[in-house]
Amino acid sequence: MKYQFANRMSNVKASAIREILKATADPQMISFAGGNPSAEAFPVKEIEKISADILSHEPISVLQYGITEGDQEFIQAATKFLNRHEQILTDKDQMLVTSGSQQIMEFAAKTLCNEGDVVVCENPSFLGALNAFKSLGAVLRGVEYKDGQLDLDALEKALQMEPKPKFIYLIPNFQNPTGMTMSLEVRKQILALAKKYEVLILEDNPYGDLRFEGEAIPSIKSLDQDGLVIYAASLSKIIAPGMRVACAVAPREIIQKFVVAKQASDVHSNLWAQKVMARYLCNYDMDAHIESIRKIYKNKCYLMLEEMKKHFHPSVQYTKPTGGMFIWVTLPEHVDMLTFVKKALEKNVAVVPGNAFLDDDTKECHSFRMNYSTPTDDKIREGVKILGQLTYEMCEVSS
Repeated sequence: MKYQFANRMSNVKASAIREILKATADPQMISFAGGNPSAEAFPVKEIEKISADILSHEPISVLQYGITEGDQEFIQAATKFLNRHEQILTDKDQMLVTSGSQQIMEFAAKTLCNEGDVVVCENPSFLGALNAFKSLGAVLRGVEYKDGQLDLDALEKALQMEPKPKFIYLIPNFQNPTGMTMSLEVRKQILALAKKYEVLILEDNPYGDLRFEGEAIPSIKSLDQDGLVIYAASLSKIIAPGMRVACAVAPREIIQKFVVAKQASDVHSNLWAQKVMARYLCNYDMDAHIESIRKIYKNKCYLMLEEMKKHFHPSVQYTKPTGGMFIWVTLPEHVDMLTFVKKALEKNVAVVPGNAFLDDDTKECHSFRMNYSTPTDDKIREGVKILGQLTYEMCEVSS
């Protein structure tokens, strides 16, 4: 039988990252391709203790159906946590607990976009979100993002074009894939443009707590006085991604549409995970826990940058993040990036080709993404040395 699939899936390809990760199942492979938190950062003993207590004293609370909006114990704990440094959730807002922040991206497109509607995104941007938007029939309109700054003139033109965009998707802190952070002034100007053209902003902030250098910058959501911002917060990067717990915060009218979408999707997020997260947020020192993660990532990032400086060809450029998980590497224009990535894979080192993060993955791209949070220190040294040798082979031969 010949199968016929929905038109909306025609422009959606399998995740380049997930496809590359299949190759990393080989124990000989050194993977800089994933975006996984360090296994050292997981509070395993604490989660085990909390889970045992819940299952011993109130098992039905996690085994029965729950309400779609989320477990009230978790919502209260999450609200206090999110608002500890700035006002994320106001009296005009509501929270929805989702199965990871990826679901927030899906709900934004599902509830706000019709087939052919436009979403403005940074170019490059997070592949998972771009695929979520495209899978719901949205069309991507990319705006150049470089060195932590969005081209504001290009953004205004993108907001003026027809059809008018439904929302702007942004990752202001330690952006995936570049690792860079947007300045406060640019955040304010983007918010002003969104207000001027009456376009919503979807602010994705999974990495904000992973700052290991410099001062925190206010979120766009905390600056918003007009109900323009949908805020996506995830506990995946600071507690455990397998729990699949995230929070969407937005004006009530938007969240109520998200609730309907979630009822049609998975009814509610995992109750056991919500209960465990609630107890962890309430009973343990989150600031101390986050600080321990920051130290791990700071050491890994600095180690990778040090090894890259030592081994990479001087013509290769790369970002120097102050937090998050990623480094964005740019090869000279005469070097074919896809060939480089393929040869690296043949040498048992995996990175993600940069075109996967563009609004149109057929566009020319000379960059690739490297992750430092997952590999061990020894693997970072070994893998960077291999990549460095490859940069010399290709940069000097091709020049």
